[in-house]
Amino acid sequence: MISMVHANELNRIRNMLKSKGYKLTPQRRAVFDVILRNEGRHMSTEEVFLEVKKLCPDIGLATVYRTMLLLEELNVLERHNFDDGRNRYELKHPEEDHHHHHLICNRCGKLVEVEEDLLDALERKIQEKYAFHVEDHRVQFIGYCKICAEKETNV
Repeated sequence: MISMVHANELNRIRNMLKSKGYKLTPQRRAVFDVILRNEGRHMSTEEVFLEVKKLCPDIGLATVYRTMLLLEELNVLERHNFDDGRNRYELKHPEEDHHHHHLICNRCGKLVEVEEDLLDALERKIQEKYAFHVEDHRVQFIGYCKICAEKETNV
């Protein structure tokens, strides 16, 4: 059974695809279902492919790549590069007006989302000082999570 949120997102995607002349094929739906079920995981295309393969054993990696690119082009997915050699994706929500920030552990690769927008005051200052209208920003904090930091001090 799919949740109401899942159904609403699926309808939003279906309508968006239709408005651009695309169909919600079973393969595209499977990719989107995996993305919805794994929201917040920042999955790579390869990781999405491995999950989709469980639902659609005949799907190819190229189909998943094309679907991910299409969803990014339609502004449904946001691509991130966390310097781990792979692009990672997360679902974009229409009501969000800013990217959230990420904490990335150098040791274990753990990724934590910081929901608070920490840079509102800085954006206002930039706008005032430089007459530059900031539409968005991206911030990544690189360091060590609590567990890895404790391991570093105990070595």
